[in-house]
Amino acid sequence: MRFGIVVFPGSNCELDCHWVVQNVLGQQADLIWHKENTLKDYDCLILPGGFAHGDYLRTGAIARFSPIMAAIEDHARRGGLVLGICNGFQVLCEAGLLPGALLRNTSLNFICRPVHVRVDSTATPFSAACTQGQVLCVPINHNEGRYYCDAETLAHLRDNDQVIFRYVSPEGKASDAANPNGSLDNIAGVCNEQRNVLGLMPHPERAAEELLGSTNGLLLFESILSYGRAASLTRG
Repeated sequence: MRFGIVVFPGSNCELDCHWVVQNVLGQQADLIWHKENTLKDYDCLILPGGFAHGDYLRTGAIARFSPIMAAIEDHARRGGLVLGICNGFQVLCEAGLLPGALLRNTSLNFICRPVHVRVDSTATPFSAACTQGQVLCVPINHNEGRYYCDAETLAHLRDNDQVIFRYVSPEGKASDAANPNGSLDNIAGVCNEQRNVLGLMPHPERAAEELLGSTNGLLLFESILSYGRAASLTRG
């Protein structure tokens, strides 16, 4: 598969993603500067974590207007895969490719630590290698990670099985104590209605090798590869 990793001024996780895709998974990965306005024939685009444009105004607000975003939106409309991690999730929400918004953590503190998330849906190209209800240990690293949407949007997300990951205890129970940032309904990640765009605050690329203490995040990337292989067989 061919992966494109979008780099904004202030991105700082692009090399982590590039390492996992190219060195751990053995796939082709290109870094794409945000001023590009066209894309090659990529199977999956990754918007990595960091502080795009310094997160001035609010997270993702300036990055949403980068030249590359029109091509990303077109890629998504055509069914291409888009994965937004942390700041990438914030950018996708600002661009309207995902519902909701990411607000300041309720603690008003920057949080950087491992958390547990439960896989609440395997019906996406990003979670199909997981099992329903599986608990993953992955790190978070953010100041504005509190997911929020209005009541109507939340009901729609629930009805359409678009909440893919929730913050939980190690035993898989969703609670206030297990919610690191105050996210609505313990939401850690959501997808769009077409299920080809996913955003999540935890960093799967930082839990993709034993050396890092967990390989749970690798399941997301393996899901993408499995989806790509199946799509190739269908096309062939």
